[in-house]
Amino acid sequence: MTAQPFAQHDFRHRDSQINDLLEDALSQHDTLDAVADKFQRQLQRVEGALPPALIAALHGQPLGHPLHPILVHLPLGGWLVAGILDFYPGHKSADTEHAADLALLLGTVGAVGAIASGWTDWANTRGEAKRTGFIHGALNETAFFLNGASLLARRRGRRGLGKVLSGTALALALGGGFLGGQLVYRHGLGVGRTLATPQG
Repeated sequence: MTAQPFAQHDFRHRDSQINDLLEDALSQHDTLDAVADKFQRQLQRVEGALPPALIAALHGQPLGHPLHPILVHLPLGGWLVAGILDFYPGHKSADTEHAADLALLLGTVGAVGAIASGWTDWANTRGEAKRTGFIHGALNETAFFLNGASLLARRRGRRGLGKVLSGTALALALGGGFLGGQLVYRHGLGVGRTLATPQG
């Protein structure tokens, strides 16, 4: 009767190891650490010149928990809906194309707050969480710029190019989302407190 719970526990442990090994393969590099460290110092200098109330708000201090996880739903949701409307099989009506463009626009505009709060939190990370967070932010910011370029291409009538750009952006954002999960569930960032204090 005790074999089944043990097997379940063993399965979860192995599943966790797969995630962690993938993260380690991406983040355990001296060059990445040096680049992330340099960028973090520059970012901290910029934050030092901003009003403390703004930094506190971006950390989510008034809420009592991080703001970033709330804000990421709009860009990820908008980009995912746009991807579904762009790539599902079958004929695309003008209304469907318009809906995809609108979802992409809403997601891209909504990403501004997620990016600002995310980098504000990241400025207080340490160790592997700092390196993983740097990749997480870089992937999602690249997705943001690709989606901006996609919107421009669509506006200019180059819809095929626009779909390639936003499809690539969605793949990058999903990869960034995986690393975001690692930051919370492996490294415990923002769990029970905001990132107004160093963590990682």
